[in-house]
Amino acid sequence: MAKEVTKRSENYSQWYNDLVVKADLAEQSPVRGCMVIKPYGYAIWEKMQRALDDMFKETGAVNAYFPLFIPKSFFSREAEHVAGFAKECAVVTHHRLMNDPDGKGVVVDPEAKLEEELIVRPTSETIIWSTYKNWIKSWRDLPIMCNQWANVVRWEMRTRLFLRTAEFLWQEGHTAHATAQEAQEEAERMVQVYAKFAREYMALPVIVGHKSPNERFAGALDTLTIEGMMQDGKALQAGTSHFLGQNFAKSFDVQYTDKEGQMQYVWATSWGVSTRLMGALVMAHGDDNGLVLPPKLAPIQVVMVPIFKTEEEQSRILEKMTELKKALEAEGHTVKIDDRDNLRPGFKFAEWELKGVPVRLAMGPRDLDNGTVEVHRRDTLEKQTVALEGLDKSIASLLDDIQANIYRKAFDFRQANVEKCDNWDEFVEKIGTGKFLLCHWDGTAETEQAIKDATKATIRCIPVDSFVCEEEGKDIFSGKPSKQRVVFAISY
Repeated sequence: MAKEVTKRSENYSQWYNDLVVKADLAEQSPVRGCMVIKPYGYAIWEKMQRALDDMFKETGAVNAYFPLFIPKSFFSREAEHVAGFAKECAVVTHHRLMNDPDGKGVVVDPEAKLEEELIVRPTSETIIWSTYKNWIKSWRDLPIMCNQWANVVRWEMRTRLFLRTAEFLWQEGHTAHATAQEAQEEAERMVQVYAKFAREYMALPVIVGHKSPNERFAGALDTLTIEGMMQDGKALQAGTSHFLGQNFAKSFDVQYTDKEGQMQYVWATSWGVSTRLMGALVMAHGDDNGLVLPPKLAPIQVVMVPIFKTEEEQSRILEKMTELKKALEAEGHTVKIDDRDNLRPGFKFAEWELKGVPVRLAMGPRDLDNGTVEVHRRDTLEKQTVALEGLDKSIASLLDDIQANIYRKAFDFRQANVEKCDNWDEFVEKIGTGKFLLCHWDGTAETEQAIKDATKATIRCIPVDSFVCEEEGKDIFSGKPSKQRVVFAISY
C-alpha cells in the first residue's frame, strides 16, 4: 500500500497529495476547492481542538458562536481590512431558487434579491465588533475574551487539501481590552500558546516572531506568527496573533466609560489557527511509507495485529490482546485490535504504517507461548521483542520517547537548514534550495517587495525567539543599514 505513495525525493508535492488521500485524511469534494475531511483526519483535528481549547480556557477565554453571514456594509467600515479580503469574498445576493420557466432545472428567483448583500464569513472581526458594541459599556465589562470554532470561506483560486482551500475549519479568538498594553500582552500570550501547542503536541519546532508590515493581517497594527519548516525547506505559517489597536473599535464605535468617567475606545486582538495544521503535520514528519504521527495527536496510538493459522490460535491471541487493550486503555492510551480475518498481516502492517500509528504490536502463537510480543515503532521503523509482563508501562515510556524523537528529528532538520547570508548572489542561489536564510533587512516595504519579486522569497518573521539576530549590518538587497536579521524563505 505504501508503494502507492510517490517518494518525496521524486515529487514532494505529489507525495503530499498522495499521502493526504491514501492515508484517509481527506479527499476532494464535488465543490471545487473544498474538501471532505474523512473520519481518520477529523479524529486528528478533534485532538488538536481538544488540546487547544483547554489551553485557551487556561488563559481565560470562553467559547461563543457568531453568524456565518456578514452584511457587506460592515466591510466598508474598515478600509484596510476589506482591501485584504475583497478578492476572496463569496457574496450572497439572493435567498431563493425557482423552477426555470423553460424547464431547464432551477434558476435564481429575480424577485428574491437581498436588500443588502451578505458576505460569507472570511473572518469575523466585523460581525464580532458590531456585537461587542452591545456588550461593552463600562470598564467593568472588560476584558472580553471570546473564541469560536467555525468554518470560513476564502475563494482561493489555487487550492491544495488542508493547506489552501475555499472553505476550511479554524478557531478565531477576539478579545477587547481597556488599554493598548493589555491588548498587546494578550496578542503575545496567544502566539506563545500556539508555539507551545506546536512544539509539545505537533512535535513541530517553530520560530516565533513579528510579521513585516507587508505580511501583516489586514487591519492589524502588529501580527505575531509561528513559522515551521517543512521537509522541502519551505515555510508554513502555522498560526497568527494580531494586535488590532483601536481600528475596529472606532469603525464600530465600541467605547466604554473608564474609571474617571471618560469615554474611551477599546483595544482589540484576534488570533487563529486552522486545519492548515493538518497539512503541517503531514509535511513536517511524514516519510515515504506514509504518515508519522506524534503520539499526542494520533487517533490510534497502539494497533495490535494478531498472526494465526487456525481458529484456535486466533481465539487465544485475541483473548490476550483484549486483556492487553484494557490495560493500555487504563493508562490513557487509544488502542485498536485489527482482527480483520480477510487481510494478511503484511497488508495490515503496510496500512497502519501508511496511517502513521506510532506503535504496532504483532503477536503469533509462539509469542503467546513465550510471553512476548513484537513491538514496532513507526518513527524509526525499528522492531524488538518485548515481554508481555509490564507492557502497559513500557508502552507509555515508548510513546513518550517517540513524541520526543519526532520533535528532535524535525528540530535537527531545521537547524541544519538555517543559515546566515550576507551576499545577494548567494541569497538567490540558496533561497530556492530549501533554506531559511537569516539576512539583514533595511525595514522598508519597497525592499521587501523587490526581494519577493526577484526570488518569491518573503520575510517569514522578525524573530523574537529561536533566531534572534540583533546586530548591525547591511540589507541583503539594498545595501542600506540594518539593525537586525530577519527570516527569509519560500513559503506555502
